[in-house]
Amino acid sequence: MPAFLNAAALHPMRFADGRENPCMVHLAQTIDHPNIEVGDFSYANDFDPPNDWARHLAPYTYAGAPEKLRIGRFCQIAHGARFITASANHPMDGFSTYPFPIFDPSKLELYKEKFNDLPDTEIGHDCWIGHGALILPGAKLGNGVIVGAGAVVAGIVPDFAIVAGNPARVLRLRFSEATIAQLQKIAWWNWPLSQIEAALPALMAADLAALAAFAKE
Repeated sequence: MPAFLNAAALHPMRFADGRENPCMVHLAQTIDHPNIEVGDFSYANDFDPPNDWARHLAPYTYAGAPEKLRIGRFCQIAHGARFITASANHPMDGFSTYPFPIFDPSKLELYKEKFNDLPDTEIGHDCWIGHGALILPGAKLGNGVIVGAGAVVAGIVPDFAIVAGNPARVLRLRFSEATIAQLQKIAWWNWPLSQIEAALPALMAADLAALAAFAKE
């Protein structure tokens, strides 16, 4: 296994003096939550690291909720980013949005039908979610998406798009449509680690021909 990639490490980054960076964690190694799925090598960084990363990142996602939060492989989540999943919503089809039943368990039956078929929130592979970004209920980010700092993201974000603002909008695609299609086909994030390590020069230099050659090996 490459020394710089260890999916089993809680803290994947070390400083030059060998000390672990306690502010960065591999989420798959610290989150044990039935409603949250995280792929290998996806990390979060926070300058005030919490004891409970699931609650910190997705504070409204409770065990047994009708929806899930799914995060792909090799994602990068910056300080202050949050996922507001669908259970955070209040029913809006009545005359009041006040959540009366949560204060009296005997009235929860009034709420149950309001919380069926809630949408999952899905983050693709190799997404970079910037400082303080807010991902709203049911958002679906494609692979390779970059979310700008402080962005408020809802809806479907196409693969390899850069989004920013409130509400977030697509500023541009990172690559041409033909390149994106080939990257989706190559899907390097699913390769064995040894293959990813060998392909690093092509990945870092955006050399599509060289990356495609590695994909054939």
